[in-house]
Amino acid sequence: MMIKKLLALTLFLTTLYAAAPQAAPKLNDKFADSTNCKKCHMHIVKQWSHSYHAKSHYNSDEYFRRSIDYVQRKTRKPLNAVKVQCATCHNPRISVTSTGIDYAIDSVMELAKDSEVNKAVANHALAEGINCLVCHNVNKVHENLPESQRGINRIEWNPVGIMSGPFEDAKSPYHKTQERDFFSKDSKKLCLVCHANDRSESGLVFANTKDEYQSSDKLCADCHMSPKKMGIASNLPIDNGKPKKRMIREHGFVGAHTKWLWEDALSISAQATGSELIITLHNDNPHNIPTGFGSRELILDITFMSGSTRMNSTTISLTQHYKDKRGKKTIPHLAVTATPDQSVPAKGEKQITVALLKGAGNAVITLSYRLVNDEVKTLLKLKEAQWSEKKFITKSNIRF
Repeated sequence: MMIKKLLALTLFLTTLYAAAPQAAPKLNDKFADSTNCKKCHMHIVKQWSHSYHAKSHYNSDEYFRRSIDYVQRKTRKPLNAVKVQCATCHNPRISVTSTGIDYAIDSVMELAKDSEVNKAVANHALAEGINCLVCHNVNKVHENLPESQRGINRIEWNPVGIMSGPFEDAKSPYHKTQERDFFSKDSKKLCLVCHANDRSESGLVFANTKDEYQSSDKLCADCHMSPKKMGIASNLPIDNGKPKKRMIREHGFVGAHTKWLWEDALSISAQATGSELIITLHNDNPHNIPTGFGSRELILDITFMSGSTRMNSTTISLTQHYKDKRGKKTIPHLAVTATPDQSVPAKGEKQITVALLKGAGNAVITLSYRLVNDEVKTLLKLKEAQWSEKKFITKSNIRF
């Protein structure tokens, strides 16, 4: 009976796992975390430390943690196997990049405690998520690979001791620095290593900023870091005994969690025609709004008015919903099907039609944004206030 159970278990796990663990390239342990980076790049490290790049770890982000737990529960994979899978983008410096059937069986039989997989996941340096080394140790971005290859599978690391950056003349007594064009010329190359082709377990692409992107003078870094401005990248006295002033960017990596970034990200116009009010949302940005992750939500609050008297209000949610292979509600990462995309296209517009309330002379339309819709928030049992908060985008008073 015991042998039959083990055979059944082996057959089941074989369908979930591929090859044995693979070792990631050896990196420069001296800069594995930001401790030594602070000595020369104090201001930049401080900016980064408040970013969601710095929180890209199981222990630091409630959404990420509960998503991993949810996937583990539904797929019955070992928790650390799911962590390794997600580390492709969230912790690409991890020393094990895949888990195999041997690890799965050892985990079920409680024999994996001292495994290389468990040691890799527990490495203290990974707690910093996407830190200095993740970006500045990249040597090449392989853009010609299949779109399913993301994160760590799409890059080549520098040899130990070499850092990449935007400056040809950068010098340091602690490491070599070499200029790379994905810093100095086109930051999209590096950003889209991870911010593209986000796929569910079944292969459904639920987020793809790369495909959305429309040709623009704006680079990712212009909005999500800052426009270039005069400052100090390193406080080393390399310019006649003083730190060298350069055109640099901030390293806050602002994004969906940042309120001020959303203000006026979209604009509203509307026109009354017969018994309908046609509302148009305009997007001047080079990617869709919202972008970057499934289940984000735009909210239109429409209040019909007669002079100063409020008549009636309605709320419209623009979001996506996902179902698993059994047709049940699920999170994007386990989805087999999704409802149509409700985002506003890059450099485009989206129209919403509502019934015009008889007797109304104007409508006050408020557009807001939420990080996640109620459906996924409930599935993941998210508790932090930010997941319910409506972030203001714009407001318009339309007269008929």
